[in-house]
Amino acid sequence: MPSSSLNIALVTLADLSNEPAAGVHAVHVTELARALGQQGHRVTVYTRRTDESARPRVRLGAGATVEHLDVGPALPLDEAGVLPHVKAFTEELARRLSQGRQRPDLVHAHGWLGGLAAYAAVQDTGIPLVQSFHGLGVVENRRPGGRRTVHPARIRIERALGRGVTRVLAGCDHEADELVRMGVARPQITVVPYGVDGERFRQTGPTMPRGRRPRLVMVCGDLENGGVATAIRALVHVPDAELVVAGGPSRENLETDPVVQRLTTLAKELHVSDRTLFLGRLPRKDVPKLLRTARLALCLAPHQPSGMTPLEAMACGVPVVTVPAGASADSVLDGVTGLHVPAGQPVAIGRALRRLLGEETTLSAWAIAAADRAHSRYAWERIGAETVRAYAGLLPEPEPEPVAEEHQDEEEPVGAGV
Repeated sequence: MPSSSLNIALVTLADLSNEPAAGVHAVHVTELARALGQQGHRVTVYTRRTDESARPRVRLGAGATVEHLDVGPALPLDEAGVLPHVKAFTEELARRLSQGRQRPDLVHAHGWLGGLAAYAAVQDTGIPLVQSFHGLGVVENRRPGGRRTVHPARIRIERALGRGVTRVLAGCDHEADELVRMGVARPQITVVPYGVDGERFRQTGPTMPRGRRPRLVMVCGDLENGGVATAIRALVHVPDAELVVAGGPSRENLETDPVVQRLTTLAKELHVSDRTLFLGRLPRKDVPKLLRTARLALCLAPHQPSGMTPLEAMACGVPVVTVPAGASADSVLDGVTGLHVPAGQPVAIGRALRRLLGEETTLSAWAIAAADRAHSRYAWERIGAETVRAYAGLLPEPEPEPVAEEHQDEEEPVGAGV
């Protein structure tokens, strides 16, 4: 490895074992580890074993591995289920971090539970600790029903971590502003956005079947708070288009899911059910196949929309119509790679969609700009390099190599030997 390479520990308690259905947090950690490894660093991801068949150590790519710690049941658990096992995870993590060659130059924790474990594990070690939250509890609390889903300890712990770690990496400017309001010092925060896999998400490649109608696509994990109801209401004002929604429960559970039932009923009441299709949760390998069939991608969540979905759509050459909140406000350039629309205003959104679908030249120009921006600004190679630059200021300056003394023979007097 090059002399400037780092030994980096990434710590997360997200489920990394189910790649086809991985969430934003898990995808970010996995792709970041690969990007850092490809740049010559030695990266170890520490996480909890959530699958009995998972090997203790798994290679992600050049220089990057995952170590599964046997803590708690080998099953996927929600945050409340993981929390009782954080102490045991911390103890095993601290043991591994202290083992000679495994001692990292720095630890980068992901999520509030990963941060809680990492913070305790590095105490009194002198190892710098970097924190990424991948969404904040104070923002999720603002969603309808958010107070029921956000763990009671999360906001307090996120605030303490933000103030106590060496550096916080925010995923976007909005998150950085929220952290400042939580009491984190602005100089302690560095904005490093999410990245996109340009090999998987690209303009050319296989596509899903589609009809002749212009297709509007939404990809969101939370159908209740993801702006899907707004999209269905907006569809009333876009008479020739169809709406395809991916996310939520698995396909086999769509008919019994209460949120899908409510959204389906809404579509029937508005007489757009024949133009509204729910696909359920898609494997990640199928998401680009769907996005390539879209004329426009919709990201209408009013609170903390996914930072990854607009990037993946843009990388596939699909302009994005988005609420300018969270990472979308940074990644989607209004009037260049997509359109910013007001949250929760289906009439205005519908009219904007109808107008855009009639402007073929505009859509073609936006598609080119969207793909170019996604593949240049948000390539994982660049995100990895920005992350390392954020690390660099936390590490001691390398000691200069000693300069060897030069021994020269005594010079002869000028003119000697003449």
